[in-house]
Amino acid sequence: MTKVSRFQLIAIFAAGCCFGIVTTGYAQSDSAARCQALSQADFSGLTDAPTQVTASTYVAGTDDITAYCRIEGYVTPTVRIEVHLPAENWNGKFIKRGCGGYCGAVNGNYCNNHVKNGYACVVSDMGHQSTGGDAKWAYNNSYTEIDFGYRATHVSTVAGKAITEEFYGNAPQLSYYMGCSTGGRQGLVEAQRFPWDFDGIVAGAPVIDETGAGLQLIWTTTANLDENGAQILPASKIPMLHDAAVAKCDGDDGAEDGLIDDPRTCDFDPGELQCGLLGGDDCLTKDQVEVVRKIYSGPHTSAGEPTYTGGAQPGSEMNWIGPYITEEGRPGRYYFMIGDMFRYMGFLPDPGPSWQPEDFDFDQDHKRLGMMEGIYSGSNPDLRKFRNAGGKMLAYHGWADYSVVPLNTVDYYELAARTMGGLESTQEFFRLFMIPGMSHCSGGEGAYAIDYLSHMEEWVEGGKAPDMMMSHHPVEQTDRFGTDFPLDPDNIEFSRPVYPYSTPAQ
Repeated sequence: MTKVSRFQLIAIFAAGCCFGIVTTGYAQSDSAARCQALSQADFSGLTDAPTQVTASTYVAGTDDITAYCRIEGYVTPTVRIEVHLPAENWNGKFIKRGCGGYCGAVNGNYCNNHVKNGYACVVSDMGHQSTGGDAKWAYNNSYTEIDFGYRATHVSTVAGKAITEEFYGNAPQLSYYMGCSTGGRQGLVEAQRFPWDFDGIVAGAPVIDETGAGLQLIWTTTANLDENGAQILPASKIPMLHDAAVAKCDGDDGAEDGLIDDPRTCDFDPGELQCGLLGGDDCLTKDQVEVVRKIYSGPHTSAGEPTYTGGAQPGSEMNWIGPYITEEGRPGRYYFMIGDMFRYMGFLPDPGPSWQPEDFDFDQDHKRLGMMEGIYSGSNPDLRKFRNAGGKMLAYHGWADYSVVPLNTVDYYELAARTMGGLESTQEFFRLFMIPGMSHCSGGEGAYAIDYLSHMEEWVEGGKAPDMMMSHHPVEQTDRFGTDFPLDPDNIEFSRPVYPYSTPAQ
């Protein structure tokens, strides 16, 4: 069957035709047989992505899942993959899902809702096995670092598309990518280095600068430790700090809704909460005020020179408990996770397991990060090849994100807009949405649940760019990567519209 271009598909939609070009209607027995046959298929000749299928399993449908063929395998040498192929009613589309943290696992459950909606779906472990919070896999192992940096996303996409075509007898007509955090960086890297892989990319809270984001978190977690390694700012004072910040800046946008709409306009100074000589539970000591100021500002040299684009923003304070600060008084979990980054993957050579976060020299070590950042970086603002290939990209970030602080995404988008000829021309193919009160990828006090993929489909297939998206705050937490749609109306506490990022705060 002749492949149909994305432009022909848009014309078909405009004419009122359904997207039924390559849907399948095989009998269950036929689907099972074709699934089993994939175990013998030879994908060793895939250009740049020699692939081996290690298992093919037909999964029968139930009330909760759609029948599908699950393919397990790897792209040489160590990129493990799973491909999930709907047994019936394939919609002709392909989607690649990203991962989070340091990845290291094949999360096939990320494909569940996509398969239900007719997508062929692929996931990978990014070339190594780990917990997602440790980086020991990278110790003196440049090949796995290259996989994590850029190769694994591309080659798993090549393999996934080839397996999809083998199963259905037709190549995917449209391809999408969706991921957040590390997955957001994967999306940007795809647009920058492999701009022909996807028609539409959804990139959430992207770790644009892998080592830069690590620098910010090393700064933040060590800022709250005294010379004996004890916490300076306790978790018990965070609610008071958060309430004060919101009370000061909630109304800056003209609506008092318990959220800081754009923290850049917030002039809250934690010094307003500084204690008198007697101290107290409802105020901050001088040292605690300094910790909060450091967290808001982001990393600096001892001379006050910024070395990254800001820190956690006012309004994000409740999200600090756990990652930065613990109720038990020990360092937050990012102290350990980001410690592993600089032990095993942030420097060249790797300092190894004896290195501790307190060893980071904020006057000198930021100058060393370019050695490895070239492998990981998703910061290239030149998106001409992606634009010229007809690609569309939708990025989003929560203003209350504690893990990947939001100002770096804003900075990247503004730089991309200048590079691509201005905001108006950039928004023809690339739009950014900043979500008030949203934590990392999902959650938080704001309305954070958004059906990003449906908006991307409308943009790619129907030519309708997202001028507004409706965001929702569920009563019960939904999938943090945004696939639980449509939402149950009874599970929506409140909703609000969000609009594309347009101009810097004045």
